[in-house]
Amino acid sequence: MSTLPIRTYGDPVLAMATQEIDNIDGKIAQLALTMIETMYRAPGVGLAANQVGISKRMFVYDAGDGLGPRTVINPRIIETSGEWLYEEGCLSVPGLSWEILRPNRVHLVGLDLDGNPIDMDVEEFHARIFLHETDHLDGHLLLHCLTPEQTQESKRDIAKIKMRSAQSPGLNPFGH
Repeated sequence: MSTLPIRTYGDPVLAMATQEIDNIDGKIAQLALTMIETMYRAPGVGLAANQVGISKRMFVYDAGDGLGPRTVINPRIIETSGEWLYEEGCLSVPGLSWEILRPNRVHLVGLDLDGNPIDMDVEEFHARIFLHETDHLDGHLLLHCLTPEQTQESKRDIAKIKMRSAQSPGLNPFGH
C-alpha cells in the first residue's frame, strides 16, 4: 500500500481550517486507507487529512485498544470537561514533545466511512487523540497548546533542528 508525505511545521496547509466532506465515496475511503498506512509507518496514533496536504475534514486513528484503525469524517467536539496533563508529540513537529494540559473527557460527533453517525464520549488517551486531530483540522498545531515557557523552549528546539537540517541536507524534518 502507498503512503503520503507528512507535512511538517511551517507548511501553510497546517495553518488552514479544512473543508467539510459532502460526499463519502470511494476516493474518501481510499484516502482513509492511505492515511492509515501513513500513520502506521510514521509511526503515530492519529493523522489528520491536512497533515498529508488534503484540506478535508477527516482524521484516522488507532488508540491501541484492540479495535484497530478508525476514520472520523466531519468531526466536531461538542463538549469537554476535566483536565489531564500528558506528554504529547505530533507527526508534524517530529522529534519534539511536551507535557500538555487538555480536557480529559470529550464528546465527539461525526460520521464513519459508511456515512453512519458517530457519537462518542471518551476519556484520557482517546480524548487527547480527538482533541489533537480536530485541532489540526481547525488549522492549529500542538504548538498552540504550549505554555509561554514551553513556547520559548520550542522556538529554541525548532531553531536547533533547522540549523542541523541546513548542515545535513538529508535530515530535514521541517522541510516542505
